[in-house]
This record gives sequence, C-alpha cells and structure tokens, in this order.
Amino acid sequence: MACLLEAPLRISVLSEVTATSRHYVDRLFDPDPQKVLQGVIDMKNAVIGNNKQKANLIVLGAVPRLLYLLQQSSSSLELRTECAVVLGSLAMGTENNIKSLVDCHIIPALLQGLLCPDLIFIEACLRCLRTVFISPVTPVQLLYTDPTVIPHLMSLLSRSQRTQEYITQIFSHCCKTPEHQTVLFNHGAIQNIAPLLISPSYKVRMQALKCFSVLAYENTQVSMTLVNVLVDGELLSQVFVRMMQRDQPIEMQLTAAKCLTYMCRAGAIRTDDSCVVLKTLPCLVRMCSKEHLLEERVEGAETLAYLMEPDVELQRIASTTDHLVAMLADYFKYPSSVSAITDIKRLDHDLKHAHELRQAAFKLYASLGSNDEDIRKKITETENMMDRIVSGLSESSIKVRLAAVRCLHSLSRSVQQLRTSFHDHAVWKPLMKLLQNAPDEVLVMASSTLCNLLLEFSPSKEPILESGVIELLCTLTQSDSPALRVNGIWALMNMAFQADQKVKVEIVRCLGTEQLFRLLSDPDSNVLMKTLGLLRNLLSTRPHIDQIMSSHGKQILQAVTLILEAEHSVEVKEQTLCILANIADGNTAKEILMTNDDMLQKIKYYMGHSNVKLQLAATFCISNLIWNEEDVQAVVSSDCSPKGQHSSGSQERQDKLREMGFVDILHKLTQASDPNLCDRAKTAMQQYLA
Repeated sequence: MACLLEAPLRISVLSEVTATSRHYVDRLFDPDPQKVLQGVIDMKNAVIGNNKQKANLIVLGAVPRLLYLLQQSSSSLELRTECAVVLGSLAMGTENNIKSLVDCHIIPALLQGLLCPDLIFIEACLRCLRTVFISPVTPVQLLYTDPTVIPHLMSLLSRSQRTQEYITQIFSHCCKTPEHQTVLFNHGAIQNIAPLLISPSYKVRMQALKCFSVLAYENTQVSMTLVNVLVDGELLSQVFVRMMQRDQPIEMQLTAAKCLTYMCRAGAIRTDDSCVVLKTLPCLVRMCSKEHLLEERVEGAETLAYLMEPDVELQRIASTTDHLVAMLADYFKYPSSVSAITDIKRLDHDLKHAHELRQAAFKLYASLGSNDEDIRKKITETENMMDRIVSGLSESSIKVRLAAVRCLHSLSRSVQQLRTSFHDHAVWKPLMKLLQNAPDEVLVMASSTLCNLLLEFSPSKEPILESGVIELLCTLTQSDSPALRVNGIWALMNMAFQADQKVKVEIVRCLGTEQLFRLLSDPDSNVLMKTLGLLRNLLSTRPHIDQIMSSHGKQILQAVTLILEAEHSVEVKEQTLCILANIADGNTAKEILMTNDDMLQKIKYYMGHSNVKLQLAATFCISNLIWNEEDVQAVVSSDCSPKGQHSSGSQERQDKLREMGFVDILHKLTQASDPNLCDRAKTAMQQYLA
C-alpha cells in the first residue's frame, strides 16, 4: 500500500511548493506599489540558496514581470534595484535558469538600466550582468550587439570599486576572439584598466589582471602597447613581476605569469629577458609541484608549455629547473591511494578531473622535447613514460588523446628514439588505431607523427607498410583539410623513398593518376611541394623511372608543363625541374623527353633564368640527356637523384640538343659566377668532347 501512496504524496508536496511560489509571483501584480516592493523583497529572501524555488518562479513567469518592473520609469529606484537583485539571484541557479533569463531578454534590459544615474541600481544591474555573462551558456556576442555599450561600460569604471570589479570580470569573460580584443582595445581598455592593477581591492586587481591576460593572448598590437604602459610611474611588466612574488595569492601569481607569457609569445618581450627567464618561467615551474591544487598544476603546466614552445633555450632552462621532467611524472599518479586530500568534495572533483593533469603533462613534455635530443632522452627515460603515452593514445578523453599524440610527435623527431623506444614499445600500433577514427585535429597530429615513423631509418617503417597503411594515407590526400592532405602525401613521399618497385606500384595504383595530378594542381603550396617530392621519389632508379614513364609519361609531362608555365615559387619550379632530371636519367624515359620539343624549350629557358637554383636544376636535365654511355663517371647532385651510365643513343641526343642551341648556353654557363653551376656546365660540355 505504501507504494500506492507514494505518487499522490509527491504530487501534493509539489502542488504545495508551486502554490507557495505562485503566491510570490501573484504579489508582483498587486496594484499597491508598496506591496509589490515587499513581495520582491520576500521573493529575494525565499530564493537565496534554493535552486528548486528559483526554478519554480522562472516556470511560473516571474522573470518577465521582474524585468517589466525593472524597466518602468514609474517604478521606484528601490523597487528597480530589488528586481535586479532577485534576477541576479535567479541567475546564480542552474544553467537552465540562465538560458531562461537570456531568452527573456534580460541582457538588453540590464544594459539599458546602466543608463540610470543611481550608483546602487547600476551596481545591482552590473552584478546580475556579471553572473549571466560568466555562465558558459550565455552568448558573449550579446555584449557587442549595441556599439554604445562598451564605451559606456568604460565610463562606469570610475564610479566605484564594485563597478570596477564587475565590469572587468564581464570583459575578461566576454573577450573570446581577436575581434573582441580589438573592440575593447579601441575603446581604451588598456588605459582605463591599467590603474586598477594598484587598486586597494584585491578583487579589482585580480579581475583587471585577468582582463589583461585575455587581451594580450596571441595579440601583437595589445602586447606591444602593454609593454610601454606605466602604472603609477612603474612599467606594467614590472607590476606583473611583483604580482608573481611568492607572497601573493596563487591565482594572482599564475595570471600575472600568463600575462607575461602572452606578451612574450606575441613578440613584445624577448625570450631572454630576465622577467621571462628569472621570473615567469620559474613561477610556472613552481605551479607544477604537487603541493598545488589540481587546476593550478594544470594551468601552470599548460602556460609553461605555451611559453617555451618556440624557444629551445627556454626548453633547456625549464628541463633543468626544479627537476621538472621528473615532477611531471607525478601528474600520472594523481590522486594516489595515499592522497593527502581529506576534503571529500575536493577528492571527488579531482578524481573527475585527473585526466586534465595527464593532458597538461603530455602538452608540457611535447613542448620540452620539441627540439633538444638530450631532453627527449630524459623524457623517454622517465618511469614508464612510453607506456603512459601508449595508454594516453586510447584514453576516452579526446583532449588527452590529442595531447598524447602531440607528445609522441615531439619525441618522433629524434632518430635515436625512432630506433629505440618507439620500436621497443611498438607505438605504431596504437597510432594506426588512432588514425582509423578520430577528429581532424587528432588526425593531423597522428598523421604527422606517422610521417616520421615512415622515414628510411625507422624500424617501424616495415611493419607499418605491412599493415596496409597506403590506402589510409591515400584517403587522407582527399581530405578537405590542407594539413591532412599535406600529411597524407608527405607520408607517401617518405614511404616511396628508396622503396622497392612493388611499394611504388602499390602507391600509384592506390592513389590513382587522377588524384595524383589533382594534387599537382592543389591550391596549397605545401601539398604541391610534397606531391612533387613523392613524384621524385617514385621516379628514382632507372627501371622504376622507365616503368612509370611508359604507363603515365604523357600525364606527368602535362602536369610538369602546367607547373613550369604557371606562377609558382622558385622552390616549386626547382623541384619540378629535378623531376625532369630524374626522367632524363631513365633509359627509355629520356627518349620521351627528347621527342617533346616544347619541354626541351622550357628546359632551355630555365638554363638562362635569373635564378641560379633553377639554372642548376635545368642544367642537370641536359647533363643527363647528353650523357655519354662510354663514360662511367656518375653524376650526383644534392638536389637531384644519383645518376650513372646511360644507354646508347647519346650521339643522336647530343646532335639534336646542339642544333637547338644548348651547347652555346652550356658554354656561357662555364663562365658563370656560381661555382656549382660553372662545374655542372663544364661536366656537361665534356660529354661533347668525349
């Protein structure tokens, strides 16, 4: 019977709660303004800390009425202020509450309220706006819809410490894009907010500091301006340095370090400046120690990774500071079974967010090991490091997987690690699995790592080849993402280097000539360069050259013609001429070139070009075409493939090329100022004398 009573009991309790809530809403419509005011005050007291009551009042339509009362000029200032306070309290509930408030157009109503001269009302509106805007579900663009809002907020900064705290907090949460940074910058954010860094209020100083960190992030204009700002006669960078001192709250130390990090990365502060090397870097390393809270360790590690990402010297300094490499190993053991955390809520929070520590550690290891071989060795020798990376590649969190593959990519730049740790732990297996099904961001990093694993000296190359990787890479070359197309073709290029004929044939078959020639007209120059590199590697060693040219010679020469005739960089045209030099090294393939007068004229044009690199590459083509098979001296170039003894017919080729004027050009080039070009021309001329 108890079960039967349970449902009616719930309904009666719910209707009682709803009836109470209805009573609060009904009082908002009383014709007596004093009773309305008292009703709003009672509502304010009822909703404090009571999410259920907040949700009920929203469902029962309290918000539109409160907003109506707030906007009525006939309402007393006290009533309007109390309405703003209640709305602010409702906003402190769940994300659904915020969505309901935003849907009722609370933001324009509160922004309009800021035009009122009364400071207490302004502060109540700002407090509510702050609560609404710091929610992740609020569209920040609503702050920028009306162009008069930002300048008006700037003008309110001087009204009180509360307006300073709320407005700077709104700015720091609503500055999400370069466009937002520009709007705030153009409306005087720097000069208006800088004095707040020395406010007597900690909350104001902290919010102003956060504002500068979001304004300076990846923004050269803001950072270059900040570096010259004076606050009470002191350079802003020195104010930030003071805020990083150990006696300051951790939140302040970290945010000041972020400001200097962003200014440094934007080029406003040199990487060897003492405020970076002696202050910012040690502060961030300090944040990585296990005495700090999880979120502080995460933020410290990620900011440090960003600071030193492009600078090998900072990476070296960091790697020897406070045993950082070993300290990061603790990020994978947290929280441990003997954790010192006694606060159950904190422990529960940290268990849910422990993956963020692993993500941060992988990011920092990736940054540390991106250039220096000794640091990479130190990282891979850290306890169970390679096992942790392999585990990270299959974690449920996409962010951890991305950070783990970034770390792997950084370490894969080492020849020694490719030959040892990578081989011992068969990292190619989880990497291949990751490539089967992942978002583009992960695919880009994973395929980039695969490019390194396919280098000639990598022991992983053979097992990867046997795993059927060619088809996967050919699929990548068809991606809409230029980065994925580059990596797909780059990996194929590495695979084709000094490969046997079977592998080359499989690449051409799987890629298909249509796709290969589509890539040769790709708008992305990196894709084009790597495709030319692939073609050069396919067209190396005479039997391979002759076979590919016999089946695809016409299309290859068409593609080469288009590239040589179009507006391309010197590097692209040099690669293209080197492909011709490789073709000219074939036995039967060179005859295809010799019967193509248009192509010979193009080679002749580039022999007389103003760029020495193009002259040299074109001269190699002719050198290979006229090579006398009686002479066994090899032609070797740093740019074009090794050459050797040629088939018969050199006399006929020499005669034709002489008639076309190539000998005269070669003769002129023997007097060239560039020694390499001069030597190549002399070597070619000797063939006519042989």
